[in-house]
Amino acid sequence: MNTQLGHCPQTGTQGKMVDGATVKSMLAVSLRAVQDVQYFFCCDADCSVVYFSEDGQHLFHVNDVRERVYQKEPDNPDVPICYCFRHTPKEIKRELEVNGGADVIADIEAGIQAGQCACDWRNPQGDCCLGNVRRFIKQAATSG
Repeated sequence: MNTQLGHCPQTGTQGKMVDGATVKSMLAVSLRAVQDVQYFFCCDADCSVVYFSEDGQHLFHVNDVRERVYQKEPDNPDVPICYCFRHTPKEIKRELEVNGGADVIADIEAGIQAGQCACDWRNPQGDCCLGNVRRFIKQAATSG
């Protein structure tokens, strides 16, 4: 996927380009609101915008999305961090105490290998959650 970046019109945060199919599959509003423009994902936890167009004219907020968005609620232990296999921070922290988080990584990798991953449709950011999960495990392991 192209890595061209836009900036959130509310915070100026650099956004990540997302496919229109991801936006359509994640929205809980009429799809008549979706225009044929390039959308970006805003990962700023302090911003309610999830998707925005580069010109800032088309915005979708957390209340417009079907899923709770991990990047918008990073401190919520019950919001999925892995949308395909439904892993949450609470579950991952429990696993860290038992075996250092290896099982969750192995589970996700096995799901990817089996062709069961659908991050482009199920993850609001539109791509694989494995990087988010690994960052979370590393951060949780160092913060004790």
